[in-house]
Amino acid sequence: MLRRTLGTLAAVGLVALTAACGGGNAAPSTATPGASDAVFPRTVTTAKGDVSIPKKPERVVVLDTAELDSVTLLGIKPVGAIPPHLSDAARFPEYLKDKVGDAKEVGTSAEPKLDLIASLKPDLILSNKVRHDKIYDQLSKIAPTVLTETTGAPWKANLAVHAKALGKEKEAADLLAAYEARAKKVGEAIVAKNGGKAPTVSITRFMAGKIRMYQKANFPGTVLADTGVTRPASQSEDKFDNEIGPELIDKADADAVFVTTAVSPEKTQKQATQASPLWAQMSAVKAGKVYEVKDEIWISGIGVQAAHLILDDLAKSFGVDANR
Repeated sequence: MLRRTLGTLAAVGLVALTAACGGGNAAPSTATPGASDAVFPRTVTTAKGDVSIPKKPERVVVLDTAELDSVTLLGIKPVGAIPPHLSDAARFPEYLKDKVGDAKEVGTSAEPKLDLIASLKPDLILSNKVRHDKIYDQLSKIAPTVLTETTGAPWKANLAVHAKALGKEKEAADLLAAYEARAKKVGEAIVAKNGGKAPTVSITRFMAGKIRMYQKANFPGTVLADTGVTRPASQSEDKFDNEIGPELIDKADADAVFVTTAVSPEKTQKQATQASPLWAQMSAVKAGKVYEVKDEIWISGIGVQAAHLILDDLAKSFGVDANR
């Protein structure tokens, strides 16, 4: 009897230990998912050092589009935000219009309106050093300000920082994992459709006075990597981009070429470039595999929601199931 009792207690203890470690087949917890994430006050490690956030943020101002994607992903309508960097129209991203709500436009990326931001009485400001390091001290006097080091390629790590500041770590991790699983499925379908070989995908952006060939170390580059498609030799470097003139546009050739325009097309060399013999000779052009996509999604979106829309574009272009 004693041995049986001790055995029972040991089994109970083993189940409890297994549950605490997150392994095995222990019964699911009855705790509310993510409840432990929302404990405030809390301290968040940022690119400017530790920042104390006294209470769960309810009035959030975001000063870049990655941060806008993050907060709306997590169910928060910001009280203030800015249009995409380089945008020549004072509007928020179209793909987030139903989630932004009544957010006030608080200036531009280059010149946020500090007085307007202060008038909104935010309890959290989100941005990054590459955009707003110079005004960090002014912003932090208005509300706790969380800056990541930069934007673009480290968007997944940045999402974790944003989520920590908002008390939504588990929700963010789950949504990111779901995106990564979908990216893998879309990529596998594309490779299968391409005869078992990963196709090459090019990203070319027309800007005012220049053309960018996007390399690997940027937001769309990481999304393409998540799918397993490959990049042409001209876009295989582990850096942000290469700037080219129209005379080198044929270097952007690939099995599929995705083209974005940062500003109004007449402010760029797009029309002249696409009318040139070099453009016409590209294999993607001849095969009808050049796709115009939205700059605010592919380049400026920088978050899970934009990444899903890139997957939509890829799936449609290659004729595979989007796995939504």
